[in-house]
Amino acid sequence: MNFTMENILFLGSVLIFFSILMTKASTKFGIPTLLLFLFLGMLFGSDGLGLHFYNVEQAQFIGIIALSIILFTGGMDTKIKQIRPVLAQGLLLSTFGVVLTTFFTGLFIYCLFQLDFIPMTLTLPTSFLLAATMSSTDSASVFSLLRSQNLELKDNLRPMLELESGSNDPVAYMLTIVLIQYIAYPDTVSGVNVLVQFAVQFLVGMGFGGLCGFGMVRLLSCINLKNAMLYPLLVLVTVFITSTATVYFNGNGYLAVYIAGIIFGNTKNRFRREINTFMDGFTWLFQIVMFLVLGLLVNPHEMWQVAVFALIIGLFMMFVSRPVSVFLCLLPFRKMSRKAKLFVSWVGLRGAVPIIFATYPLVAGVDYSNQLFNMVFFITLVSLVLQGMTISKTAISFGLKDENAVPQKSFDVELSDDINSVLREEYVQSDTAGKTLSELRMEQGTLVMLIKRNMKYIIPNGSTILLEGDKLLIIEETK
Repeated sequence: MNFTMENILFLGSVLIFFSILMTKASTKFGIPTLLLFLFLGMLFGSDGLGLHFYNVEQAQFIGIIALSIILFTGGMDTKIKQIRPVLAQGLLLSTFGVVLTTFFTGLFIYCLFQLDFIPMTLTLPTSFLLAATMSSTDSASVFSLLRSQNLELKDNLRPMLELESGSNDPVAYMLTIVLIQYIAYPDTVSGVNVLVQFAVQFLVGMGFGGLCGFGMVRLLSCINLKNAMLYPLLVLVTVFITSTATVYFNGNGYLAVYIAGIIFGNTKNRFRREINTFMDGFTWLFQIVMFLVLGLLVNPHEMWQVAVFALIIGLFMMFVSRPVSVFLCLLPFRKMSRKAKLFVSWVGLRGAVPIIFATYPLVAGVDYSNQLFNMVFFITLVSLVLQGMTISKTAISFGLKDENAVPQKSFDVELSDDINSVLREEYVQSDTAGKTLSELRMEQGTLVMLIKRNMKYIIPNGSTILLEGDKLLIIEETK
């Protein structure tokens, strides 16, 4: 096929069209949507319907754009009051957890490929490089799975997992880049240089993220655009400016956009609903595009050549290196149950981030980089199948699913900045069911605005009888 602009637009639209339809099957059968996007890309790829795509640099560029949007949107949905109690746990997992996972997995990979019957021999730095690309949990996978399944967890586990997945990419990225530099130029990399690079990446990333986050809030409150739909577009391009400007000054763009998203999402603004809707749509679009492109990039017949080794490494990460790293990081938190720590270990999902990081050795021309990429891709598939499809069941079996929690945005109602009140949602429990609204003991300045019963909305009055499972939208005056 001769690729023209029309062909590219047609094929791209067809792929996205089928990807959107496949989300229906994902909901019905409990299959992670991101896994289906990867399989669809592989189906249309070189070993399937014959669509050839080998441009690693373009795939990497698409991945960087997609991750910037995904992390910013994930930051917007991260509530500071929810992550504050688990801030220490999340940051330990996203820093030392990544380093420990890389260390344990890298040693295992090195020992595995020293066996005589394996035709490929990996050096210790290359083994650590392979481990580093897979050491972080994938933000796209974690955000997508937890939110698409409406999985509410006890003990603040969901904010902890989302905080970890949103903030651990910088460490994995830095480890990947440093190890590539060491393999290519071993004499130029020292321990001091590595620590300095880490410090600069984090400090500049945090600084630019905070500056751009507050800058966006200030900009939207001051600027007066005639067309309200330009505000979401303004936020989008500011995200890209934040990411690229941070990288230009040697900071970590992924960390910067995540912090900017947290700041922006936890500050009131006039166009929150429009911006949230716009960014959610763009997040889905770029998730689909990113996973489709990565699926097109791989050659399945090459991937199967390293499938056995990849499966062994993937199982080791799931059942050994990830759990050991999690338990060591969470050792100081003795009140956290063993089942909760095991569940956190199980949600060490691989996804687009490891695959994108695996393209860096390809671009740099590292020895065995093609085999490394194929192994990372296969491990991602295994992770999405074994872990992604069992997260909800694992939470239920461990008794960690919070059945009484109210899903976020049940009513999709926002208050204007000039109203000194807050909205919250509550379920009606069994001890309250059967009472009328007037019988509830509510504080002064508190009012039930709306009741959601099954799929219907009820405007209540004092004589409204409450039923178990009703969702209440409550407004409270701020003091």
